[in-house]
Amino acid sequence: MPVITCIDDLKKLHKRRTPKMFYDYAESGSYTEQTFRENTTDFQQLRLRQKVAVDMSGRSTATTMAGFPVSMPVALAPVGLTGMQRADGEIKAARAAAKFGVPFTLSTMSICSIEDVAAHSSAPFWFQLYVMRDEDFVDRIIQRAKDAKCSALVLTLDLQILGQRHKDLKNGLSAPPKLTVPVMLDLATKWRWGLEMLATKRRFFGNIVGHAKGVGDASSLMSWTAEQFDPQLDWGKIGRIRDKWGGKLILKGVLDEDDARRAAEFGADAIIVSNHGGRQLDGALSAIKMLPRIVDAVGDKVEVWMDSGIRSGQDVLKALALGAKGTMIGRSYIYGLGAMGEAGVTKALEVIRKELDISMALCGEKNVKDLGRHNLMIPRIFRAISSKATNLLKKICKFLPKEFVCRAGVFAVCPRVGRSKAA
Repeated sequence: MPVITCIDDLKKLHKRRTPKMFYDYAESGSYTEQTFRENTTDFQQLRLRQKVAVDMSGRSTATTMAGFPVSMPVALAPVGLTGMQRADGEIKAARAAAKFGVPFTLSTMSICSIEDVAAHSSAPFWFQLYVMRDEDFVDRIIQRAKDAKCSALVLTLDLQILGQRHKDLKNGLSAPPKLTVPVMLDLATKWRWGLEMLATKRRFFGNIVGHAKGVGDASSLMSWTAEQFDPQLDWGKIGRIRDKWGGKLILKGVLDEDDARRAAEFGADAIIVSNHGGRQLDGALSAIKMLPRIVDAVGDKVEVWMDSGIRSGQDVLKALALGAKGTMIGRSYIYGLGAMGEAGVTKALEVIRKELDISMALCGEKNVKDLGRHNLMIPRIFRAISSKATNLLKKICKFLPKEFVCRAGVFAVCPRVGRSKAA
């Protein structure tokens, strides 16, 4: 195994060892990729407060997420096509997560099926659901997740309509890949990936092929998928799914304070502040910038987690210090999987936990549960505007010219100017 000191080391190996279309699938955002980039760069604006002469012995990163004990507050996020990054990728990632003591979340759009992962994993995992127009399919896949003893349902709310990712269109993304001349030339340099893929039968979307009506092969799958994401998903349908599931429910894709309040009132066990890794609404604020606003909006009514942009243990620390009770990583573990399979996922988790542990100690904390905003120097742009200030600014805004920009944050609340330029 090469010397791995950070997640970027795994990313470089992932790029060398995985076919271009699948590497690009993981390492891309929608449209200009502004939000995709800012998800990571905005973490750099938060600075840590160093503390000295503090007893740093007996440290612990262990805690709980939605009542589940975890060795550190990090879960593996649902990622589609994981089994194309490495043969049997979902199974390998689930095994690594179980051994490490963190949750694994299986995507609806996985290559390995729910049943496959359950048969090869030593611990219960979570299942992520995309809501489809076909209610019968949705009901059956929920029941399949229950039969597989999945311990939580992660319901994704921000993919009713698919955001355009230019790289996927240009690469002709498919599972398995279509054997065009450029693809075959690329695969010729990825012999390790090819040999492993030849040795497995898991090359299609295992949760869909053979389970959705009329979907029996790759060609019918693509047309079915393009038509099935439900643009009519609303709180009424979310309630139906909650009642059908009957267990722990986590709502993923919340990026607005009002939506967060609604989710808290709805009775979710946790909400995940996320912009789908910058793959949906390009131009939206980064998840880390919205995190403190949403934490302040819901208080202790619901656990708030965060994903989108985490590439290090320090990123995890910063999210926890801003009020998150847990985090999810997607690309960080996918880099490891594509680089070295199950061992690479384990290495990604080890890198993140070690950096979290050391940075926590140097900030003067012995337990992740004690992290808070006192551990950070926080720029004004991360801070939520109080509801009283918001209402006052709205009243003032009615009398201001549309072109007026108030440094106090009128752009963030003024309906005449719009929320898209939030301070």
